[in-house]
Amino acid sequence: MNKPTRTRALTGTALALAVATVLTACGGGDDSPADTAAPEKSPAAKAVPVKDPLVATFDGGLYVLDGESLKVAKTIELPGFNRVNPAGDASHVIVSTDAGFRVLNADEQSFTGVEYPGAKPGHVVRHAGKTVLFTDGTGEVNVFDPDDLAGGKKPQGRTYASAEAHHGVAIELSNGELLSTLGTEEKRTGALVLDKDNKEIERAENCPGVHGEAAAKGEAVAVGCEDGVLIYKDGEFTKVEAPDDYGRIGNQAGSEESPVLLGDYKTDPEAELERPTRISLIDTRTAKLRLVDLGTSYSFRSLGRGPHGEALVLGTNGVLHVIDPGTGKIEKKISVVGEWQEPLDWQQPRPTLFVRDHTAYVSEPGKRALHAVDIESGEKLKSVTLPKSSNELSGVTAGH
Repeated sequence: MNKPTRTRALTGTALALAVATVLTACGGGDDSPADTAAPEKSPAAKAVPVKDPLVATFDGGLYVLDGESLKVAKTIELPGFNRVNPAGDASHVIVSTDAGFRVLNADEQSFTGVEYPGAKPGHVVRHAGKTVLFTDGTGEVNVFDPDDLAGGKKPQGRTYASAEAHHGVAIELSNGELLSTLGTEEKRTGALVLDKDNKEIERAENCPGVHGEAAAKGEAVAVGCEDGVLIYKDGEFTKVEAPDDYGRIGNQAGSEESPVLLGDYKTDPEAELERPTRISLIDTRTAKLRLVDLGTSYSFRSLGRGPHGEALVLGTNGVLHVIDPGTGKIEKKISVVGEWQEPLDWQQPRPTLFVRDHTAYVSEPGKRALHAVDIESGEKLKSVTLPKSSNELSGVTAGH
């Protein structure tokens, strides 16, 4: 789902911006579907051209922001709790509402009319030039080429219906194979792989509580389990066991520049909200797992990858940790926001990390702020104050 990097100018300063890798995150217990309200279309208005748009959610709508100045170009009213993910092209963002997935043309700052209806829209995954939507309430999987969103028409794409509806995720590989999770509303057990004709070719059911996915260099794909991760590579599944009986890796971030995946790591199955301080690094070449203690907690919206495969974690101490995924060494600590605490309710705002090329964008809801930081230099490039506190943060990604 990562795209090649390229350089861009930001406020007159030479800047290469970083791909937001698949940070497929749900929150809290990482399993709660979005509780959204019915969408409403905003009044028609002429769009003001913006550079590489960002989209932030707030209570009651969306902000479309200029990717360079971070200024609000358009406010779109959309009641309820909404989620946003890159669509995978240079213009669009996927918005999750209670009625399903909707496509927002961030360049034109308006919804296109393309919708994928269904209860509890879940994960949005981008990989190998394809975007995959998983609708939890129906178990339906939709796959399409994001470039086909141009023109405002619904792309012709692949569909797959899971055996039972569940909180799941799917990803299509470059050879046309489709990996999709297995489960029911009560229990999730693993994943299966289908060929390009939707015929099952592989299955693994040794991944309890399967959640989230990420792809690494060499097209190794992992899904998280309550006791490690399950890797699919070269046509075979491999289980990487956690060092603890309960070692949950529910959120992951991958990079085409690194064979090592970044994951969270939780060990208390009884916690109302566990605030872990350790992250996991999974080497897909050796199927080995390394734990790194950051000395600070983080949330499911804290994980990202840099342009060279760096592992990025935004801590509750307000610091962006830049980690060598091969060694686990923290190479850089960049102070970005003030100290914060993860709220108990996963839908409540907290600082969020969105990475595109060489820039990390970090929201600071407590101050209604948004910051842009150069990952390599550690320089804070831009900070703005938004009209309202933001929650989720995303943007367009193609070409970056």
